[in-house]
Amino acid sequence: MLHLFIFAVNLGCINNSHPMKKVALYVRVSGQTQTVENQRIRLIEYASMKQYTYDLFEEVESTRKTRPVKQALLAKLRQNIYEAVIVFKLDRWARSSTELILDTQELLDKGVGFISVSDNLDFSTAAGKLHFQILSAFAEFERALIRERTIEGLRRSKAQGKIPGRPKGSKDTKKRKKSGYILREAKKRQKSDSQMGIHKSIDVYLN
Repeated sequence: MLHLFIFAVNLGCINNSHPMKKVALYVRVSGQTQTVENQRIRLIEYASMKQYTYDLFEEVESTRKTRPVKQALLAKLRQNIYEAVIVFKLDRWARSSTELILDTQELLDKGVGFISVSDNLDFSTAAGKLHFQILSAFAEFERALIRERTIEGLRRSKAQGKIPGRPKGSKDTKKRKKSGYILREAKKRQKSDSQMGIHKSIDVYLN
């Protein structure tokens, strides 16, 4: 009976019975020296095997650590343009458990699926929902620990007579200069790729 239960749970990790019409594939790396190629190949293989139609969203983070491609994808998901988002691993979507939980909960509330191929997780299934609840519990525990440590640190600083926060004038407020021509050409290439279902950060075209 126990083996039968485990088998049933494993079957629920990724659901094959209700193929979705259109999904978003999201791949991300943390720097220009890395490549999204392995993630891209794996996700396209998965989508093709499931007979999904898809758009590909590629994110290469800049030194500013911004993720405009993910934000653009989230806007489309909120409009229910896609029935699910598929990632290679959970850490490719979010940098922290809190970010993952908040984003995923919002998508699930809107009826948008979330699938991690490498982790063998589909949060729209019964087994996936159970796994999500466990992740949520750990995330809440993590937030509680951070709050406790922050409060204790502030109390210790106050007792020592220290003033918390950044020293005044330490933040660089100078704006970065960009060539208008280079930026226009980069936007043209980005728009052309976007029309073909390939979405990348503007930083990729500027380099």
